Amino acid sequence: MARRHKPRRGSLGFWPRKRAIRPVARLRSWPAGAAKPHVQGFAGYKVGMTHAFLVDYRKRSTTAGQEVSVPVTVVETPPLKVAGVRLYARGSNGRFVAAEAWAEEPDAHLSRRLPVPEKFDHAENRKKLSSTDGEDVHLLVMTQPHLLTGTPSKTPEIFEVRVSGEDLTERKDFALGLLGKEVALTDFAKEGDMVDIIAVTKGKGFQGHTKRFGVKLQPRKNSKHRRMIGTLGPHNPSYVTYRIPQAGQMGYHRRTEYNKRILKIVKDPRAEPLRVAGGFPHYGEIRASYLLLHGSIPGPAKRIIRLRVPMRFTGSLPEKVDVRYLSTASKQGS
Repeated sequence: MARRHKPRRGSLGFWPRKRAIRPVARLRSWPAGAAKPHVQGFAGYKVGMTHAFLVDYRKRSTTAGQEVSVPVTVVETPPLKVAGVRLYARGSNGRFVAAEAWAEEPDAHLSRRLPVPEKFDHAENRKKLSSTDGEDVHLLVMTQPHLLTGTPSKTPEIFEVRVSGEDLTERKDFALGLLGKEVALTDFAKEGDMVDIIAVTKGKGFQGHTKRFGVKLQPRKNSKHRRMIGTLGPHNPSYVTYRIPQAGQMGYHRRTEYNKRILKIVKDPRAEPLRVAGGFPHYGEIRASYLLLHGSIPGPAKRIIRLRVPMRFTGSLPEKVDVRYLSTASKQGS
């Protein structure tokens, strides 16, 4: 007799399903990038979703070349400020910070996040970074939430962004040239580019087996409960393995979505304002530059979103997307 089989409930690719350490996702890997120095990451704040009509640019789609309606996510992207530069080298115990330099006049809002040292020999640190040998150059950038209305906290987030390039000296000079300056979205990507999205999903708290893993309900005549699993596993091994669907934390997980396309970048929202009827739920007015992404992304409104140069994209796409209509209808429900 054939062995009974069914697909397991809940992917083990997302494991363990525990809460993220912090709401700002950390990037663990970066692509090789271009030959010339280039900023490989950016960040923004999720505003909400709407829909747009555009000419389908996907070559293998059944609607290729036709006008289709697609979901669109709006992300507000104020410029990032470069607070410092780090040079990484590799030793016997792995990578370590070989040298770092900070901006001579740090941003006034940086003290909200970390203590700013008063006595710091900036010239000596820049000279040491320029002369020290290493393998990677990162920018220490900070967000500027005080420029927005949608974020309740005005404390900036600080994180690292890699600088790509083949020549290490060029990368160090490029990074030191940005020290204390702002990096705009257009310095990272342009319209039509693919990006990776790294963010923390919307938290749903402690949930049961059925909602968390999608297991089938027990039969109507089952004793005790219906929203439970049939078995916790065999007698041997005499413990419950991690493969058994159980209740626990659902949501607030760090997730990566690859190859999201930038449909449009608006540098000045006053010239091209995006105001939907009734406003985007749980978000304020868009005051900084913003971008439109094809599809959905993780996280609720106001969540900080990390963007990265794509790791896995190898195809070719048209340089620009023909967006013909962007909906500004109410998102408050019918």
